[in-house]
Amino acid sequence: MLSLKIILKEIREELKEKEKVWEKAQEDMRKATSLSKQAILLIHQKRFKEAKKLIEKAKGIISRLNNASTKYPEIVYSGLFNAARQEYSEANILLNLIEESRFIPLEEINVPSVDYVLGLADVIGEYRRLALDALREGDVEKGEKCLQIMDEIYIELMAMDEAYVLVPGLRRKCDIARKIIETTRGDVTQEMRRSTLEKYLKRFEKLTKKKR
Repeated sequence: MLSLKIILKEIREELKEKEKVWEKAQEDMRKATSLSKQAILLIHQKRFKEAKKLIEKAKGIISRLNNASTKYPEIVYSGLFNAARQEYSEANILLNLIEESRFIPLEEINVPSVDYVLGLADVIGEYRRLALDALREGDVEKGEKCLQIMDEIYIELMAMDEAYVLVPGLRRKCDIARKIIETTRGDVTQEMRRSTLEKYLKRFEKLTKKKR
């Protein structure tokens, strides 16, 4: 018969091990999130090779956490892990859209569907930034294309009625996305009008000079 002392000793050892796992898991989750955020910034700077390296590092960390979750699901599966996978999903989706003009499938990045969907919703905000960069460069056509992708993501997410119940936070993200899209639409429209007017004035100026 085991004494209470031995039983409690075993429990203490188990709790110490869990504490180490918890601390390491928290550190890894924050690191994976940070790597994905940095990758997104690099993507905006068109430094795709560097972005891919960071995404690959994040992938390794997330894979390690997935393995740890087999033994300690109550430690690994937390809000921080969800955030890390959402940021990782967002970085992957954005990179593939820009480089290959395709939406990367869920199975290619190996994350739960909930985290993929929430990451996808955040891509809309990144595309606003791309649209504004294009408009600043005078590329109205590219700005329009960015707006089209934003619309496509939003429309498809809105069509997933069941997702609002099954994906916590999606409705709020979609509400934010709708405002972002409308603001971007206004920016693109204004720049189109300005560009059209500028072209008209240049043509008018040429015609005036010819008449002289």
